[in-house]
Amino acid sequence: MRWRLLRAFNPTLFFIPIILTAVGIVVIYSITYTGVTNLWLQQLTFSLIGIFLLLFFTFFDYRNLRALAPILFVAGLLLLGLVALPRFFPGLNDSSFFITSFGATRWINLGLFQLQPSEVEKLVLLIAAAALLSQEKVRSMHELVLIFLVMVIPIALVLTQPDLGTAVILAIGAGAIVLAAGFSRILMAGCGFLVVALSPFIWSFLRDYQKERLVTFLNPGRDPLGAGYNVLQSQIAIGSGGIFGRGLGFGSQSQLNFLPVAHTDFIFAGFAEATGFIGSFILIGVIALLLSQVLAVAKVAHDRFGMLLALGIGVTLFAQFFINIGMNLGLVPVTGIPLPFLSYGGTSLLVNMIALGILQSIYIRRKKITF
Repeated sequence: MRWRLLRAFNPTLFFIPIILTAVGIVVIYSITYTGVTNLWLQQLTFSLIGIFLLLFFTFFDYRNLRALAPILFVAGLLLLGLVALPRFFPGLNDSSFFITSFGATRWINLGLFQLQPSEVEKLVLLIAAAALLSQEKVRSMHELVLIFLVMVIPIALVLTQPDLGTAVILAIGAGAIVLAAGFSRILMAGCGFLVVALSPFIWSFLRDYQKERLVTFLNPGRDPLGAGYNVLQSQIAIGSGGIFGRGLGFGSQSQLNFLPVAHTDFIFAGFAEATGFIGSFILIGVIALLLSQVLAVAKVAHDRFGMLLALGIGVTLFAQFFINIGMNLGLVPVTGIPLPFLSYGGTSLLVNMIALGILQSIYIRRKKITF
């Protein structure tokens, strides 16, 4: 049975994520090899686990996720609620169980592993939304309210961390599923009204540095040593790469620590500095090829649930690629969105590998197979 499934295997969905992950490990090593931490080795460990998960979910029948959606959704809410506790009980910030970075509490310390619930929720929300909207039509107002709450509650919990960037990604992924399911007029109008109505509330939850990032987005030069520093240094790094790049380990911006968090948020700038325009163009081309294959899965999916889930994953990945590269180029505000498969981060990498495994599962089951 397994060999029959492998006949329909999509090699692009398997090899490109591995190639991107390998490139990320090499860039992380070139940026951090002079430090005291072995971040590249940790990322390599996560990548090996991620490949195993990719293969596991390839053979796992994705249709079972529809039945598991309520359990996964509740588990995701519990994790988000847990990590939101320090926001309302400041005394918990002193606990080693919660990890705060750049003013936001987003991680749970599990000893050998730091779990980021908001990254997990990116996939969980897509599964829940696809499961709810996979029916042909909504039969009652109660179902509309349920769908609305399923989308809004996780986003609100992520905003309390505060994590505006991830909240935007969640809204984009769930919104794509709503549009594809044909409930755009009712649900999207309601979500739009809610966003407008709660804008002052959302703004109050943002930290000062996040507000400053949004204010200085259009003119980073107004505060070159403060809120605009990251973007300006990123643009300098990308520009200094020229056509062919300065080589891995030879970029002045990344090696001399002018480029902030070069192994996470600004890894694209570090890559561009090392490989230049040619390398950046090839990388974007590879990403475009991967995204095209992801969206192709949605077209050939055997059922409505698979189609909606594949579309949601594809739009979510596209949004993360676009926002991360865009903020490196100064085209969008800095929001802390990692570059999928390349940026350092265990939870993000594992979740993305699982998502690709689910896509592969949808693809190889696109036709009715008789054993």
